[in-house]
Amino acid sequence: MVTMSLLSNGSLMSWSRRVLIRTQSSLYRHSFFSTKQSLESLGEEDLRSRQVLVRSDFNVPRDATTGEITDDTRIRGGLPTLNYLRERGARVVIATHMGRPKGQRNDDFQLASVSTRLSELLDIPVLQTNDCVGTEVADQISAMQDGDVTLLENVRFHGGEEKNDTDFSKSIVDCVKPSIYVNDAFGTAHRAHSTTEGVTKFIDGPCVAGFLMDKELKYLMGTVEDPKRPFVAVIGGSKVSTKITVLNSLIEKCDKVIIGGGMLFTFLKARGFNVGASLVEDESLDLALELMNFAKQKNVELYLPTDIVIADKFAADATHKIVKFDAIPDEWLGLDIGPESVGVINGYLSNSKTIVWNGPMGVFEFEAFANGTLSVAKTMAALTSQGTITIVGGGDSVAAVNQAGLADKMSHISTGGGACLELLEGQILPGIAALDD
Repeated sequence: MVTMSLLSNGSLMSWSRRVLIRTQSSLYRHSFFSTKQSLESLGEEDLRSRQVLVRSDFNVPRDATTGEITDDTRIRGGLPTLNYLRERGARVVIATHMGRPKGQRNDDFQLASVSTRLSELLDIPVLQTNDCVGTEVADQISAMQDGDVTLLENVRFHGGEEKNDTDFSKSIVDCVKPSIYVNDAFGTAHRAHSTTEGVTKFIDGPCVAGFLMDKELKYLMGTVEDPKRPFVAVIGGSKVSTKITVLNSLIEKCDKVIIGGGMLFTFLKARGFNVGASLVEDESLDLALELMNFAKQKNVELYLPTDIVIADKFAADATHKIVKFDAIPDEWLGLDIGPESVGVINGYLSNSKTIVWNGPMGVFEFEAFANGTLSVAKTMAALTSQGTITIVGGGDSVAAVNQAGLADKMSHISTGGGACLELLEGQILPGIAALDD
């Protein structure tokens, strides 16, 4: 067990002061986000015949060969906001990005497939412009009628978007001439970009949160800050370093925290156990010890799986077997949690009232090492129907739930990976901060 001398390292703030600051920050954030104006506050008299700029996150996965959309979850998530606006006579202009074109026009990241899918889902023709700024775009938008929907071309084709360039922000507003701005792109709310933050400085009318954004805040702030108990967090993934702040935050709030995925082996090595060839962040061993000590101080159980599925190589067809956590041979690597641990975790989850899950338990992309992850997904889905609040955040966790066909069985699937983590960590997201109170 780590000693207090380690926790007093000059580069680290004392735990008591960190807890005080974080608690104050948590209360401030909850109050701060709960005051943000929602689209629901605007009725038909506010919206009819008005130009409304909607920032959506339609950065969806597509087939590399055909360009066809392979998962339209994010587009479907934005439909309630778009339908609310157009049904009340607004003229809806959507701004979104696709991929990372690095400020250059790139045919691989054009939005034609998105406008086609939107047309199908909204059951109306969605116009797509050839750019997001310029005279031609302005003319197309000025010709819109009440209830029309127009999709601007990829805003990241311009370098000014990610730089939050003032001139680019103003050029978008000059082109669209919006009376109202709606941010429904939770997945990019942690970025201060032109279409998530910059444009709000040039719009005189209301700047509000869309329904998807509202839902994210309700679950990730409202539920987590005042959870039904017992409250259990399941945290996986490969690196402790990327989850250190969210683990700190959840240890303060949860009754139990379950560790899985590749980061498990950093915790085991920090405790002095041999982990063979398993993934380890040697530079994060002290962080792992701090977290274990902090959990003990907070009287929170930090559960580390007791049996591991190990393999002789990182491959779908690897030879594999189950061993105790302290019996991993030198040349083998852990790729999943074992059945004993799955049973213990399912027991913890079954006795909970709120569950937050971020990060897979193993390499679920390989069938032989998917049991831990899929087991968590199935248990959470079953518990949701019994009244447990279940929240899934993070790209790999969401992918696993989708792979299991259980996405619609959860209370909430977050559309933002980085934004979800930063909100759980206790950060103020600029895309939300820019909205009206």
